[in-house]
Amino acid sequence: MTPKQRMLRFFYPLLMKLKWKNDIRTSSASPHISFYDLESELIGGGMLQMSDFKNKKILIVNTASDCGFTKQYEALQQLSEKYKNDLVIIAFPSNDFKEQEKLTDDDIAAFCKINYGVRFPIMKKSVVKNGINQHAVFKWLCNKENNGWNDNEPVWNFTKYLITEKGALAGVFGPGVSPMDKILEDFLEIPGQAT
Repeated sequence: MTPKQRMLRFFYPLLMKLKWKNDIRTSSASPHISFYDLESELIGGGMLQMSDFKNKKILIVNTASDCGFTKQYEALQQLSEKYKNDLVIIAFPSNDFKEQEKLTDDDIAAFCKINYGVRFPIMKKSVVKNGINQHAVFKWLCNKENNGWNDNEPVWNFTKYLITEKGALAGVFGPGVSPMDKILEDFLEIPGQAT
């Protein structure tokens, strides 16, 4: 770990948590276009069909390996293990914010596995901000004409999007909301699971 990474991992989350701690938006609106028609390419090859996760909650997170919030990979893995039968976490690495994801796809996969034991799906590096090259999943997440209510792109790395068991966008949680934060876990409301 470089000195810059050590500094970022210590100070940055403290400052940004204050900025984005209350960045939570929720809705019960129905989507106009089915989330389950979407797909994405996995880092290791092959396609991930969102329709494979019908009847499960999905947490989509745009990630980066050189960000002050990178340690959230660990909490995401913990959340994935805690709710393994009811929740799927999908990471979308992106270099959209201050070039904090410069690694290649293979290096991202190795970094996540070695440093955080990540076993949930990681997609190929993608564009998540609005624009012509924006990944189709994020075009759905960031366009109310598709998802029914949210027009906001991710504010930074580790913005989290919660999809219900029925394929509706239920909530957007800013980077300052930890994956293991009670706010997010309460919102998951998975029957039979203690939070």
